[in-house]
Amino acid sequence: MYVTTNLASSLDQNALNTDLGQSAENLLATSMMLVNEEMMGVNRTIEKRLDSDISLINEMSEYIIQSGGKRLRPLILLLCAKCCGYQGTKHIQLAAVIEFIHTATLLHDDVVDASGTRRGRPSANHVWGNGASILVGDFLYSRAFEMMIETDSMEVMQIMASATNAIAEGEVLQLINSFSAGTTEDQYMDTIERKTAKLFESAAHIAGVITNQKPEINRCLARYGLHLGISFQLIDDILDYIADDAFMGKDPGDDLAEGKLTLPLIHALERVDAKHRQSLCDAIGNRDRKRISEILEIVKAAGSIDYTLEKAYTHTETARQFANQLPANQYRDALLSLAEFSVIRNR
Repeated sequence: MYVTTNLASSLDQNALNTDLGQSAENLLATSMMLVNEEMMGVNRTIEKRLDSDISLINEMSEYIIQSGGKRLRPLILLLCAKCCGYQGTKHIQLAAVIEFIHTATLLHDDVVDASGTRRGRPSANHVWGNGASILVGDFLYSRAFEMMIETDSMEVMQIMASATNAIAEGEVLQLINSFSAGTTEDQYMDTIERKTAKLFESAAHIAGVITNQKPEINRCLARYGLHLGISFQLIDDILDYIADDAFMGKDPGDDLAEGKLTLPLIHALERVDAKHRQSLCDAIGNRDRKRISEILEIVKAAGSIDYTLEKAYTHTETARQFANQLPANQYRDALLSLAEFSVIRNR
């Protein structure tokens, strides 16, 4: 099965299609089963390496790590490593590193965004305060680099240092462009490549490094991860408008309320008439989540949901093209399935 252009109307007209959601979960579960033993090892490593003699660190770290994330980034690393024939155990530790870095970014994101929920639960900053969230996020970053050093790979260190730097730059770019109706599509795409897609890219690339792949395979792995990450973020952009909190684990319109101009809104601002553009600008300036239904109608009428979905679909296709250049085996098939999962998931 592969997603078709009918997906656009399915998402648009029905808000979210239950069958699509179930199909996505089946794809993810099948991919997970291929590396189930390794993923259990990742979870054990996470639990062990979260340990600190500071009780607040243990409490907060466990709270957010165990809050229902899909472990998608670690999964990508594990599948890519197995696809390339890896037989050691470094991929398990590095997958835990990826999850620690991702979790640290979530802690910091929620402070910057003043978020009250994360994955359907009160966010860590809501429970413990901003200061504690920032500091525990710093702990997770430092613990991740401590674990990376143990793998004794300068190339891995270089990849992850570059990734964390890019993520920080992406966060700053997002902050700069907050509440700015003049944000362009190019500026936005640059932001999400740094903020979101870079960690996907790094997870896949690391797998090639630890399996001593040739440069062309490493490039395919990295580009697969990058385009998968972009597609994943673009679907998140859509879901913020059309999903309810039961699916997303947060309130619809959170991006709007936090001043984040995502692609559907940026596209609409460039295409609607002056009256509707003013309505969009007012909603942005006032952080008005209550007008999400009105905003959605304007965004839909401008074709912006379909446009964003098509762009996500294009990046998914590109990710699949790079995956198809990897060694042919069941793990590559799973990587292809993950690309499909990125566009048909419902949360």
